[in-house]
Amino acid sequence: MELTKVYSQIENGIGTVTFFHPQSNSLPGKILNWLADEIAMLGEHPDVRVIVLKSEGEKVFCAGASFDELVAIENMDEGANFFSGFAKVINAIRMAPKFVIARVQGKAVGGGVGIASAADYTLATTSASIKLSELAVGIGPFVVGPAVERKIGTAAFCQLTIDATKWQEASWAKEKGMYAEIFNTIVELDSAVNELAMQLAKSNPEAMRMLKVVFWEGTDHWDQLLAERANMSGMLVLSEFTKNSIAKFKHGSR
Repeated sequence: MELTKVYSQIENGIGTVTFFHPQSNSLPGKILNWLADEIAMLGEHPDVRVIVLKSEGEKVFCAGASFDELVAIENMDEGANFFSGFAKVINAIRMAPKFVIARVQGKAVGGGVGIASAADYTLATTSASIKLSELAVGIGPFVVGPAVERKIGTAAFCQLTIDATKWQEASWAKEKGMYAEIFNTIVELDSAVNELAMQLAKSNPEAMRMLKVVFWEGTDHWDQLLAERANMSGMLVLSEFTKNSIAKFKHGSR
């Protein structure tokens, strides 16, 4: 039975997009494409003033790239196409003329860290530790890198990237600016997300649109940049080193 899903709902000016994958909310290509499409749709919807991005479940916000798809990539085009999915999601968040709030209820790995960083405002629980594990499987956080570095700075991004097997606590992510606030429970997190979303839904949409442009100033080249980065990852994923690393990592833990 197909359990993978992405769906949206609109209520009181708040557009919520939710994703789910049975393997710890990992991201196969179709989820990435659906996410990008849903974010773009909500961004243009006349009844939406603010967007909330979330995943189902309690323990994991997002486990990053789908290892099943990574090991199945057979050529450069397939590799670039897969990693372009992350570029589509990041650019959809960047281009949406509305603020995107990310609700991070659990751990975030790789592409999940990229999505949480790309959001305009991210709220999380104290259990929402993060890790950029790409180098550990022979690749690198090339596509999500610009979003992560923009949010937490070069030094912290390098730390996450180089120490690719180490989890950083949610408190570390808050200290570096990735999380705006952290909460002890999911109930408290949801209350804060709802309160902020309702507040923004009542704010001046034109002012928020203009602020979004200001916040993302200097990123107009990201369409090209992230496409180039997707090609880099697409090339590396074909190497024997990376394929062996992914196979070993797949049978361990992220």
